[in-house]
Amino acid sequence: MNASRNSIIVRRAASLAAALLISGAIATQAAAQMLTGAGATFPYPIYSKWFDTYKQKTGVEINYQSIGSGAGIQQVKAGTVDFGASDAALSNTALKDMPRKIVHIPTVAGAVVLAYNLQGFSGELKLTPELISGIYLGKITTWNDPRLVKANPGVTMPAAPILAVHRSDGSGTTNIFTTYLSLVSTDWKELVGAATSVSWPVGVGGKGNDGVAGVVKQTPGAVGYVELAYAKQNQLPYATVQNKSGKFVEASTASTTESLNASAASLAKDVRNPIANSTAPDGYPICGLTFLLVYQDNKDPAKAKALADFLDWAIHDGQSFAEDLDYAKLPDAVVKVDEGVIKTLTSAGKPLAAR
Repeated sequence: MNASRNSIIVRRAASLAAALLISGAIATQAAAQMLTGAGATFPYPIYSKWFDTYKQKTGVEINYQSIGSGAGIQQVKAGTVDFGASDAALSNTALKDMPRKIVHIPTVAGAVVLAYNLQGFSGELKLTPELISGIYLGKITTWNDPRLVKANPGVTMPAAPILAVHRSDGSGTTNIFTTYLSLVSTDWKELVGAATSVSWPVGVGGKGNDGVAGVVKQTPGAVGYVELAYAKQNQLPYATVQNKSGKFVEASTASTTESLNASAASLAKDVRNPIANSTAPDGYPICGLTFLLVYQDNKDPAKAKALADFLDWAIHDGQSFAEDLDYAKLPDAVVKVDEGVIKTLTSAGKPLAAR
């Protein structure tokens, strides 16, 4: 009788152990099916498309908060997300300040445009580097300033005050814009500099690319810097900008690609190098890469594998969505760098399972 009872207890214990193993496997699988990220608004249009498409193809859901590059960097540093997103690459000092090693995965490049709201103005607004820095330094305050009139022959510039709109949050778009200004204006470099957040000499702020676009759209006389897709979505006109070769260039995927390709050799050495103000004759000058920030070693094997698989998809299949959403695809030299970095990703110090 005791032997029979013991046998029943053993079988029940074995069943319970098996159930717990199955439950644990299901929980691990479920965790791998959900990734979280936060950061840049600049690439949100294409990231939103990627995450939706990737879920349909694989079942992996990626929950992304478009809260600005500065906040995204802070969240990945705190370990509250599986990846951060930023249009501003981390400096060596910032990398050392992270709890563990962070790697940069460039995803696409995009253009930052000067969107404007000029009632009664018709024609193509042309801006030089000197005009852009002058407006944001507060040295040019009206649209009929002689310097603006000179750069725009044949059109009537309205006698309206200029409202310079900028980002109020920590922003990679701001970093791209201020990096450009620091490259073309000594005054800007010395007085303001380049960063995700700066002390603006003049103007008003808006939160996110959508916030800046909203302020410009609602305010006559306003001009603000936004990612190209946001200007198009809000049906805002945007200026052509004089590049390093002296040519006025319209922002587009083609002109951004020109600047990106001209910087390919530099990016192959360090993907954090800027692509703004490139030497490309037909390149749009205010542009930059956007990055996913990932811990090189992830403690969760299932999530590490799921994230590596997504990154691999993004730099290959995901590039096919770029041009339709006004982003420039990665050049082969940068894709190869990304491939090499993804191969180094580990979990608890161990290589990930082959993909």
